[in-house]
Amino acid sequence: MTKRWLVTGCSSGLGQALVARLAAEGEQVVATARQPEALADLSARYPGNLVTAALDVRNPAQCAAAVERAVGAFGGVDVLVNNAAYGQFGTFEEVSDAELAGQFETNLFGPWRLTRAVLPLWRAQGAGHAIFVSSVAGTVPFPGLAAYNASKSALEGAAETLAAEAGHVGVKVTILQPGGFATGYSANLAIAETRIADYTPVSDGMLGALRAMNSNAEINPPELFADVVWRLSRLETPPLRLPVGPDTEAFLEASYDARRSEYDQVVKAGHHRLA
Repeated sequence: MTKRWLVTGCSSGLGQALVARLAAEGEQVVATARQPEALADLSARYPGNLVTAALDVRNPAQCAAAVERAVGAFGGVDVLVNNAAYGQFGTFEEVSDAELAGQFETNLFGPWRLTRAVLPLWRAQGAGHAIFVSSVAGTVPFPGLAAYNASKSALEGAAETLAAEAGHVGVKVTILQPGGFATGYSANLAIAETRIADYTPVSDGMLGALRAMNSNAEINPPELFADVVWRLSRLETPPLRLPVGPDTEAFLEASYDARRSEYDQVVKAGHHRLA
């Protein structure tokens, strides 16, 4: 069954690989980007399946217009992929209020307002699938990515609550947790204006690893992400959370094991009864 898609952050990387795959499969796709001319080749290649729209998820009017574009082009939206995001680099103390606000405006508030805009359509048709592109960083703390980790953790909390609130009207929710992919993420990192030397022993190694990601021969290709999302969309009952990429297993298992161990120790010691 052909589905109607609205995908954010398609100018490169995961988003562009995804919309190319969807259009090749015959799906109906609204591919969005702040500069949609970056998608001209794709729209020319798939004129009947892929249309573009200008979208900065920080702009409420453009969010509403992107949904209207999907309704006008294809009659509605069946799957929304909230993919647009960027990374703010800086430790907790280094990130300013303005930098923190910018990170949340794109990574949390944008997906929230866009999903809110499609929910009336989904309630009316009794079905819809919201896909939120999070990260292993939504679960695993990475030094130097305090703001990014926080934005992805918040995104996952919002998405999980949406699943509890809207499941009864046919809305499905999936949180994707990608590992490392060969995208523009590292090149587009925003670096905090304030740097504090005391934190360099823990943050500089992470910054170096991020900048070297695309030169890693074993880094996941964006086409893997596109394949996972395509297969996910064919499932009658999609999972709430889905790790993406073979490198995610070690990160997530270590984090879950550590949390479980700490929980068991706290309960066994009776610390949860301190109140």
